[in-house]
Parts: sequence; structure tokens; C-alpha cells
Amino acid sequence: MKKWICLLLFLTLFLNARHSKAQRFLMDLVDTTNQMGKGMLSIYERYDRVKMSGYIQPQFQYIAKEGAETYNGGNFSSISNNRFMLRRGRLRVDYAHLNKQGYATSYFVFQFDGTERGVAIRDFWGRFYENKYRVFALTTGMFARPFGNEVNLSSANRETPERGRMSQILMKTERDIGVMLTINDRKKGSKWEKWKLDLGVFNGQGMAGPMDYDSKKDFIGRVSLKPTKLKGLSGALLSGSISGYTGGITSQSQVLYRTRQTGSALQMVRDSSENNNHKITPRKYAGADFQLVFPNRKGETEFRAEYIFGKQTATFATSETPGVYPVTNGIKDPLYTRNFDGAYFYFLQHLGSEDHQFVAKYDWYDPNKMVSGKEITEEAGFSKADLRYNTLSLGYVYYANLSLKFLFFYDFVKNEKSALKGFEEDVQDNVFTCRVQYNF
Repeated sequence: MKKWICLLLFLTLFLNARHSKAQRFLMDLVDTTNQMGKGMLSIYERYDRVKMSGYIQPQFQYIAKEGAETYNGGNFSSISNNRFMLRRGRLRVDYAHLNKQGYATSYFVFQFDGTERGVAIRDFWGRFYENKYRVFALTTGMFARPFGNEVNLSSANRETPERGRMSQILMKTERDIGVMLTINDRKKGSKWEKWKLDLGVFNGQGMAGPMDYDSKKDFIGRVSLKPTKLKGLSGALLSGSISGYTGGITSQSQVLYRTRQTGSALQMVRDSSENNNHKITPRKYAGADFQLVFPNRKGETEFRAEYIFGKQTATFATSETPGVYPVTNGIKDPLYTRNFDGAYFYFLQHLGSEDHQFVAKYDWYDPNKMVSGKEITEEAGFSKADLRYNTLSLGYVYYANLSLKFLFFYDFVKNEKSALKGFEEDVQDNVFTCRVQYNF
């Protein structure tokens, strides 16, 4: 019996390795009209419809200054400028139940992340499919928010070590607890099979906190186009989406702050109205993205772009969505609302074969579009949370085989010069990352 169990496990891992590159996005549907769906379906049919997968990402990093703050794996300790770390260690199990026609009726996923810092869940969700019209699917649990491209791109397949600063600030850990309706015609040959609409309702703070801290729910919508061939462009593929996010945080204080014009200067203005207690402060985002792929004789050339803007409510010290309601010495902190925008631009080029890839990425995040440069002063009520950052990432990826890849990246991080102490010039926080990824 033990021999058969070992043989089954070996075959499962082997087949998973063959299909590991297919699941690029965190919430891909089991859809037999695409290659990812066909590959997963074959595993489910042969091996009791269970798929195991996982990966680990050991890495070494060097940063320009000891104790520097970074969104590339977390801040360094106060007297360290280099480190070994296990960035991610994931184990994921997928289970699908199929009907007599071979269509998925329900789908269940759980995924854990284990590093030297502890173990946490990353995915814990289920989905059931409507198969009369083969159009609707409903997902419930802890899963990736359906917003934009970079948030949904799996860490196992992403070509850069980390998501951009804006993605990490607005949607920390990418996932949230809620329910999502997906509308996508899964019938092969349908004129609508390339289009998908996701509509979700979520707690809002995601995995950044242990529980929902108010009754306000956040709504997310995304309409997306799957990769589609463009006529007359030698097999070029275009995909993209438009996303919207509307939510907020319920104020538990009478004090709120916004950037306003006072006389000839811009300031972070205090509003202490009694009506502010239990007022909904906004988290409203809108974004659009596209991906354009040109196949080459040996590999691909790809361009990606994504732009997001809106209103973000957070605190004085950071524009990051709080995981728990902010409290200092037992007193509820005031909330700060800022107008923001940001973007990501990717250029990816295979170098003579699919085993070698050059990656260039540029992104910016401006948490407070109303002020810039020397306007950002402590006297006007601003902090480092109002500074714009621009990051240029250059890297090389080597795909040794289906289960092993190496990443070498250098990030040039630039903050805008301001009148804030310590940020009059660019802070030294450029970082080099060398990573090995093993996956099955």
C-alpha cells in the first residue's frame, strides 16, 4: 500500500511540474477551453481530481544603507545592509469535483505560506459553477482581490521579485475575505469566451489584520479581456482590463485630515466636527491595464502597463491600508485621506531562447498628488507618507528547467526631494536581490 501511495505522489508531483507555468494568475478558472484548464483537468481525471503544488524562494539581498526601509521583502534591521531570507514557501492543494460531462461543479483551494517568520494562510476559498448556461461561478472565502493585473499575477510566475510599491500599499497581501460573482461564457467557440466580469464584496482590510474592524464592505469590479490575437501583427496577443474599487474606513474619531488650500499654501487641514465619528472615509480606486505580447522565433517580447488613481484613507505616518484600526496610547488615531496615482510599465524580452529573459520595470506611486517637493513640510502637517517614489528595476531571469529558476535584480529607488528632515535628498535604499525558486 505504501508503495502505491509513493508512486501516486511521485506521478502527481511530476505532472504538476509539467503544468506549473500554466497558472499565472491567482484566481484562474477551471476552463477547458484554455490550456491551463485542460492541463488541470487531466490531473483531476487521473488522480482523484486533486492537484498539489508549491514553491520556495530563498534569496540574498544587499541594500545601500544599514537599516533602510524597503518594499522589497520588508525593512532591514537597524545595523544590517544584507541578509539571507526565505521570501516565500508555499504549499497549495486544489480539488475539483466534475460532473458526468467532465465540467467542474465545485472547486476548492487552500494554500499556506511558511518562512522563518512563521506560517500563515494565503488562500482558503471555494467556488461553485453553474453548468446549465456555463456562464456563472461564485467564489467565497479568502482569495485574491479582482483588481488590475499585477495584484493578480502569481508570485510563482511573476518575473520581478516583488509587486510594485503601490500594489503593496493599497492591497497588502493581495487577498481579502469575501464573495465574488464571475461571469464568463465557458462554452468553446462562444463570441464572449474571451471576456470576463468579476464582481466582489470584501471586508476591506484583507490579511493585513486579524478581523474586520467595521461594518463597511468594499466593492470591487473588473472587466477583462483574455489574450486575443491581433490581426495583421504576426500572432501578437492583447489582453487587458478595467477595474474599479469603492470602499472605505469608518472613522472612530472626531478628527479627520485632508489636504486643502489655505491662503497661498497647501496644508493637511484638521477637521474636528462631531459628525466625523462613524463617518465613512473613502478608499476609491480606478485602474486600467494592458499586456501586449509579440512572439519571436525563440521566445517573446512583452509590454505591460497599468495605471491606478483615486482616494486612499490611511494614517499620518503611512498611506498603507491599515490592518487594524490605528490606536496610540489607547486613543483612536485620526484618519488621513489623500488623492493618489501611480503606474507600472514592464518590458520583457527573451534572449535567444525561452531560458533567458531580460526584464525592465518602471513604476511610480504618488500618495498625495496635491503637493510635491518643498511644499511637503512638517509645519504644513505632512510626513513621509506624502512623498512620491519612482523605481526602476533591471533584471535577468534564468529558467534552468520547469522546476528551477534564478532571478538577479537591481532596484533603483528614488524618493522626491522635500523639506522633511531626512528626505531633503534621495534616501539611500537601492537594493540588489538574488533569488532561487524551486517549484513543483
